[in-house]
Amino acid sequence: MDITTPLEPQVIEKLRAGDQVSITGVIYTARDAAHKRLIEAMDRGEELPFDIRGQTLYYMGPSPAKPGQVIGAAGPTTSGRMDAYSPRLIAAGLKGMMGKGSRSQEVKEAIKKHKAVYFAATGGVGALIARAIKKVEVVAYEDLGAEAILRLEVENFPAIVVNDAQGGDLYEEGKAKYRRNPETR
Repeated sequence: MDITTPLEPQVIEKLRAGDQVSITGVIYTARDAAHKRLIEAMDRGEELPFDIRGQTLYYMGPSPAKPGQVIGAAGPTTSGRMDAYSPRLIAAGLKGMMGKGSRSQEVKEAIKKHKAVYFAATGGVGALIARAIKKVEVVAYEDLGAEAILRLEVENFPAIVVNDAQGGDLYEEGKAKYRRNPETR
């Protein structure tokens, strides 16, 4: 399914755990240090460095771009490191998150309550994912280096819906599918 960002409510409503998507538009990168600063800014009543409403955050582990490249390898990093911060950002209007690994129950509840979505990007293929990134711009916290918030313009960025707005969870569904029933042993 082709989707564009920022994410619209009617698109989020259609997405289901397990759907393969191709994202075109703008996504932002943010890892733990940037998340901490975003929450601290919210606590102080400050405006965030970009309008988070409707946006998607990609938990990306970047590497420096080689000459002639827009960005280096752009694979996902572990999403669980952002779980302490994510519910507040979702409540503030964040609609999409992307990384690797499962999310906490609190994040899954916030996704359902505020009609958001969590995507998985495939780990180990950062160089291939980088091909979908057409433009990169630092928007905040440049002093954090690799953890600065970047604005990425992407075209046909591949991802899979893990947690949908209806409470679907691809990882839990997968485990249940292959769980052994003790009565059938």
